[in-house]
Amino acid sequence: MKFKYVVSMLAVAGTLAAGAAHAAVPVADPLTRPATMVRQPGRVFLAGLAHAGKRLVAVGEHGVVALSDDGGKSWRQARVPTSVTLTAVQFPTPRQGWATGHYGVVLHSADGGETWSRQLDGVQAAQLALRDAQAETGAPRAARDLADAQRLVRDGPDKPFLALHFGDALNGIVVGAYNLAFRTRDGGKTWTSLMGRLDNPKGNHLYAVRSTGDVVYIAGEQGLLLRATDGGLHFERLDTGYKGSFFALCLPGADEVVVGGLRGNAYRSRDRGASWNKLESPTPAAITAIGVRGADGIVAVNQAGQVLAAGPGATALVPLNVPALPPLNDLLVDADGSIIAASVFGVLRLPAVAPSAAPTVSMAAK
Repeated sequence: MKFKYVVSMLAVAGTLAAGAAHAAVPVADPLTRPATMVRQPGRVFLAGLAHAGKRLVAVGEHGVVALSDDGGKSWRQARVPTSVTLTAVQFPTPRQGWATGHYGVVLHSADGGETWSRQLDGVQAAQLALRDAQAETGAPRAARDLADAQRLVRDGPDKPFLALHFGDALNGIVVGAYNLAFRTRDGGKTWTSLMGRLDNPKGNHLYAVRSTGDVVYIAGEQGLLLRATDGGLHFERLDTGYKGSFFALCLPGADEVVVGGLRGNAYRSRDRGASWNKLESPTPAAITAIGVRGADGIVAVNQAGQVLAAGPGATALVPLNVPALPPLNDLLVDADGSIIAASVFGVLRLPAVAPSAAPTVSMAAK
């Protein structure tokens, strides 16, 4: 199970347990309760990071969206209409952005992250899945897809979206637990289910999604790796040879794919997934995110708080010699080559370094 998902679920469980002692006090639905306001939004549990032009945007527990316009030196909190845990964020343009979260939430911002509105939630997603499954009459998997959609409706909005990717301000895909997958072609005004198109009969969790042009990759539990070459109409399985979960996915080049996951396992393909080479890792800690470092190759972060790098022709991930860090959930590579990471204790910035250097680490401003 993905680290940031597990930690956030534990936090939710603790909140519910505490609330049980005061059951007589009504609590607003987290879908409709505004985000919890915090004193230091850059220093709470944060799960996802994005650039919105020159602005940094971070999302995390209790609906917190943190904004920084000075490279992470100071942070302020955005206005968010929900207090569910947010898991991922992306801005394909400086002003248009999306975030995903628990309860099947998809949020949209049209002003660079200042304010957000809800475009989708778990109740609506289940109804859309049911509608699309009912339209599959005669398809080979129609009966199974219909049963899965009906189960979603019965369960209610209890399943999170865990990742998203927007190729531009109109076309995006969101994925999550138990095979949740939806696509929009109009900037989130309407959504359609992809669940019946995925070769995922066990309903494994989907942890990462990326696309380049019409090629879409989705990575998930138990070695699940899917690829579509037609914009997401038809997906096929790819086999890396590894059967553990993949939590991270990046596309360094037009034909290059890198995935990482449990026990530090990482694999690289230079032919769109036709063949794979393993990237050796110095630690068995799960890889939670992978980013591109331009001509310097890739950089990854893991549960052990390590930052790892691999050059374009490398066969192993090499640790950047940084001090001990908290568990890391996501990363960005800034324009100056520095690495910005989202952690269980907020945002950290590491200056651009070579594997043998020893940089300092700065936390978000107090």
